[in-house]
Amino acid sequence: MTSLRVGHGYDVHRLSPGRKLILGGVEIPWEMGLLGHSDADVLSHAVMDALCGAAHLGDIGRLFPDTDPSYTGADSIKLLKTVGKMLFQKGYKVVNIDATLLAQAPKIAPYREEMEGKIALALGIPGENVNVKATTEEGLGFTGDGTGMAAHAVALIEKFS
Repeated sequence: MTSLRVGHGYDVHRLSPGRKLILGGVEIPWEMGLLGHSDADVLSHAVMDALCGAAHLGDIGRLFPDTDPSYTGADSIKLLKTVGKMLFQKGYKVVNIDATLLAQAPKIAPYREEMEGKIALALGIPGENVNVKATTEEGLGFTGDGTGMAAHAVALIEKFS
């Protein structure tokens, strides 16, 4: 009998000058970056929370609290790899990830495949099992006015033991 579980993740970060913009583990050249305790990779954070939800691991705030100085400036792809190992220890494998970045700018199309590859590599799954897309929200809200970015992700995991 196959046991499938679905999780949803959401994250948001404010844009700030003087920070690197890291999305899906990829540094994107731009005049602003995301503000946060770690590297503020909003896309990887949403993916981690989706996986945590599917496996009943809580959320990344519980696993990697911003009150712990050891996570200051943390590489979110390394944290994602840790979440993948935690899933494996609980007897789950990742089937697929579908994620959406909400941002007015910059355009992510030139970086999409690299993001998918980095997320897939961190989780030990084929790149074709990770899908990243983006929308602008047509100038509406904090993502539309350029003050922040958000991401949603859905993860499907399967019990293997």
